[in-house]
Parts: sequence; structure tokens; C-alpha cells
Amino acid sequence: MPKLEVVASKDGVWSQLRASAEEAARGEPHLGSLMNATILSHNDLANALSFQIARKIGDAELAQMSVREVCAFAFWSDPSIVAAAEADLQAVAERDPAIKTLLQPFLYFKGFQALQASRVAHWLWTQGRETLAFHFQSRISELFQIDIHPGAKLGSGLFLDHGTGIVIGETAVVGDEVSMLHGVTLGGTGAERGDRHPKIGKGVLLGAGAKVLGNIVVGDYAKVASGSVVLKPVPAGCTVAGVPARLVNCPTDAAPARTMDHTLADIVYDFVI
Repeated sequence: MPKLEVVASKDGVWSQLRASAEEAARGEPHLGSLMNATILSHNDLANALSFQIARKIGDAELAQMSVREVCAFAFWSDPSIVAAAEADLQAVAERDPAIKTLLQPFLYFKGFQALQASRVAHWLWTQGRETLAFHFQSRISELFQIDIHPGAKLGSGLFLDHGTGIVIGETAVVGDEVSMLHGVTLGGTGAERGDRHPKIGKGVLLGAGAKVLGNIVVGDYAKVASGSVVLKPVPAGCTVAGVPARLVNCPTDAAPARTMDHTLADIVYDFVI
């Protein structure tokens, strides 16, 4: 299947999302009301996104309308949140060969949805509204099985593939263009307080089940193999694998998060098989 092409401009992404919703409504009339409510009745990505987040995480304690108002005010106050969401959509289109249109991540991918709701939770955290931020975090964890502390700092152009079991701690920092698969943990090494979580550089690929623990740096464009436990800093552009993780390849490919290449250098396999 050819790669889904997404134009770079904000208007282009929104137009492409609307066109996909119109086509889906024509092709599957049973979903026409969903397409209208979530996308076609809105005039831009910010309004559609606020509705979608509210539709997902609103509950008896915090009504959908209240969630939508919070999201809309966050987007108005900080337009970079919506810009990051656009970049996240582009990242999914670029890196996931399974998707056919932007409707899939926007409506159905819990990694994308959890990430957008977490961005609002982080904005609440920075405004000192910690109780409401924790409410968002709790609902995100309950619904999507993804636990991102609202204090964590998240870059743009992120891809949370599958998403189930991802845990990101309070003082973690995730750079731009990072890809991570299910079961990734960015955690601490004990009960210490303060700055205790990993700092993930730009363009890093974190394989399924990878655990990065402690206040350590994973350098730009590094790759952490699936199932690895990383306890020491990882140099930029290098691959680590194992328990505990060790360097197995320097340099790795130039943009592992974009290529989604989870293979290791041949030398790694020589003594395994």
C-alpha cells in the first residue's frame, strides 16, 4: 500500500480530514451522524479536537460540555497545543503503514487521543489547576490504558503506536518526532523526589516494552530495542538493547523514529541464533 501523503500546512491537514469524513459518511451511512458530530460540523481542527476529547473523557463527574470548554480555552490560550496535534497526525500518517486516512487516528487510535488529552492536562498543570489535571490523567488511564503524568513535557510530532501500557512519569521530557510502542515506561528508579525521570531526545525510537529508568538522557535519534531496560545515558545516534541495555550499534540509521526500523545490527544476532 502506498504511504498516505499529508500536506504540511494546517489548513491542508484539516481539509484532508474533512474530505475523509465526507467520503466515509457517503460510504457508510450508519456513521454519518458520527462524522458530522466529530468533524463535519466544525470549522477547524481545534473545535473538532475539543469535541472529540470531550466525547471520549467526559463522565458523570465532569460533563462533556465542561471538558469541551476546558479544551477550547486551552487551545485559545496556547495555539501550540493544536499545532502539536497537527504534527502528531502527520507523524501517524508518515510512520504507520496500516492507516488509510487521517480518520483512523483522529477517531479511533487511543495513542493519538490519549496524547491530545494529555496535552490539555499538561496545560492545566502549568496553570496551577492540578486537581483537574489529575482528573484528566485518571480518565485517560482508565479509558486508554496509557498513564501520562500531567507534569511530563511532551514534544510535537509524536507517535504512540498501539499505546497500551505506556507510562510516562512526572519529570520526564519527550522531544519532538519521537516514536514509542506499547508497554514503554519512562520511570524512576525508586522513591526519590525531584527530577527523577528520563529525558528523551529528538527523533528517538522506543521499542515495545522498553523501560528507561532514572534521570538519564537518551540522545537525539537513538534507538532503544524492544524489551530493553535502560539505566544509563544513551549517546545520540546509537542503538541499545538488552537487560540491562548495552550499546550494540553506533551510529544507527539517521532517523529511526521516522523509519520505524526495529531491527538490530547483524553482529548482535551472531551469538543469539
